[in-house]
Amino acid sequence: MLQGELITFLSTLGNIAFMCLEFLKGLKSFPTSFKSIMEQSARYGVSSLPITLSIVGMTSIIIAMQVAGEMVKQGGGNYVGMLVAILMIREEGVIMAGFAIISMIGSSMASEIATMKVSEQIDAIKVLKVNPIHYLFTPRIIAGTIMMPLVVIVASLFGVLGGAVASNLVSGLTYKAYFDSVWFGLNMHDLNVCILKSLFFGFTITLVSCCCGMEAKDGAKGVGIATTKAVVWSFVSIVILDLIFAAIFFY
Repeated sequence: MLQGELITFLSTLGNIAFMCLEFLKGLKSFPTSFKSIMEQSARYGVSSLPITLSIVGMTSIIIAMQVAGEMVKQGGGNYVGMLVAILMIREEGVIMAGFAIISMIGSSMASEIATMKVSEQIDAIKVLKVNPIHYLFTPRIIAGTIMMPLVVIVASLFGVLGGAVASNLVSGLTYKAYFDSVWFGLNMHDLNVCILKSLFFGFTITLVSCCCGMEAKDGAKGVGIATTKAVVWSFVSIVILDLIFAAIFFY
């Protein structure tokens, strides 16, 4: 049983690496259209924004509710905004946005490609002498890589604003004191790392989702397995990436 799971793990990892290289090779000829990229960008950015803002906003409110009251009691009210903002920009904004997009967009991409695979539409694309990785992966991965930083920036800003409202309601901390603390605590290094991290997250989520979908087999059951695998692998991938970024830039 363990040996079979290990073989499956290594096989999936190898397929992801192979398809990534195939995608990168195809970028030389840019085998997609601007329209396809815009369609996927609208889906990736606009469609996922409500759930992303909800998750990030609620997370920031919960954090501010837990922190603000105690900090103000201990005389540290001037640091509440800084703590919430640093947490949002460095970690929570991009991680929660990643989780939301994996749940909504990544799973959708995986199930679409998996359905095409088990219904032999992928084979039909190959018969037409079109590389399915170039045709299906390129617009999705480019859109995900471009749109993820924009989603993360909007979500993080929304989270900082949500923290301001929660801090004011819970502890009476003024908005001026909160945003002065944000301005004092944040720096361009945090913002640059956040944007760079979100680029890698967007690329990884779409790549893993598409690759897991391409591995589907055995009909409807295979579509469900491929979708589940895409979600799990994407979650694990971005957590590992987040650990790497934290070790490189903040250790």
